[in-house]
Amino acid sequence: MRHSHRLEEVPPYLFAEIDRKIAERRAHGVDVISFGVGDPDLPTPERVVEVLAAESRKPENQGYPSYYGLPEFRVAASRFMLNRFGVSVDPEKEVLSLMGSKEGIAHMALAVLDPGDIALVPEPGYPVYAMGTILAGARSHFLPLERRHGFLPDLDSVPTDVICEAKILWLNYPNNPTGAVADLEFFAHAVDFARESDLVLAHDNAYSEITYDGFRAPSLLQVPGAMEVGIEFHSLSKTFNMTGWRVGFACGNASVIEALGTIKTNIDSGIFNPIQLAGVQALDGERETSQSMCETYRARRDFLVSELSGLGWDVPTPRGGIYIWMPVPPGYDSIGFSRFVLDRAGVFFTPGNAYGPSGEGYVRISLTVPDARIREAVARLKEAF
Repeated sequence: MRHSHRLEEVPPYLFAEIDRKIAERRAHGVDVISFGVGDPDLPTPERVVEVLAAESRKPENQGYPSYYGLPEFRVAASRFMLNRFGVSVDPEKEVLSLMGSKEGIAHMALAVLDPGDIALVPEPGYPVYAMGTILAGARSHFLPLERRHGFLPDLDSVPTDVICEAKILWLNYPNNPTGAVADLEFFAHAVDFARESDLVLAHDNAYSEITYDGFRAPSLLQVPGAMEVGIEFHSLSKTFNMTGWRVGFACGNASVIEALGTIKTNIDSGIFNPIQLAGVQALDGERETSQSMCETYRARRDFLVSELSGLGWDVPTPRGGIYIWMPVPPGYDSIGFSRFVLDRAGVFFTPGNAYGPSGEGYVRISLTVPDARIREAVARLKEAF
């Protein structure tokens, strides 16, 4: 049976491959402690679950949902943006409900790019930016993120001929996988760059509420003029431990929101209304839960940085997100070190080159592992090394 040619360019999804490899080891009796996928081990807030249960029982909530998102959810998203960032967005024209930010990011390529166009994509980075580009028949021009530059892209080095064919610039801070953060000065430069280059500026802000040491992540849309060029993606997955619920939102430039909405209304039928109503509870009433979760991740971060540094490894301290981006010890490449740790200790770290060529020489270590398993992993590593 023949498949589309575009699939020839799409590798297996990274985290599906990680799950498969770990399952193979476990099938052979290996008790693998995986620091691979960033899936929170902490529970969804109980009040959010209660809203879902109650609203699911109502017959009026069991039919097709709104294509563009439940008005109550879009208003709650607008309220969140105002209360958290001081950003005013129109819930009718400048907010769109998403089945998690991943699908919105993937569909964004179809809304903006034509075959042969270029997307400016940071790497190492979340694979969906590049995969969505491929599925739209477009091309990625990768922007290396390097430690010496704080894992921020050098926008001024993008060649003029590339800019002429580019239509969108992706950013993601707090960053996956590096844990780097960006300030409003950087975003202001990005807005100027996008305006001068006639680009859509798309910011994946999925980790906005997970920051440490007094830093608070800004919104791209706080920059004056950002609404003219920008769209921002927010996810409830990490902020409220709702990865399986598949709910988030995009907000920003009304024309871009409309374009993304046109793609979505022709592909999906919206999000189950009770999930969106539970999302309202999360956005409006679970700030304390989010702060408690952040403190849990901070304690795990500090423990791992201290203990792994004690092994003689170079372990940077991330200021945001749920990952440690660690250079591998001398004498290893990313895959070799990941495999060695798995074989010697039954501990899995994701090889950094899975996120792009600039990720070579690193591994990503997720903080979404229960405390007891983290301590056990450290004990195994100390014994092995």
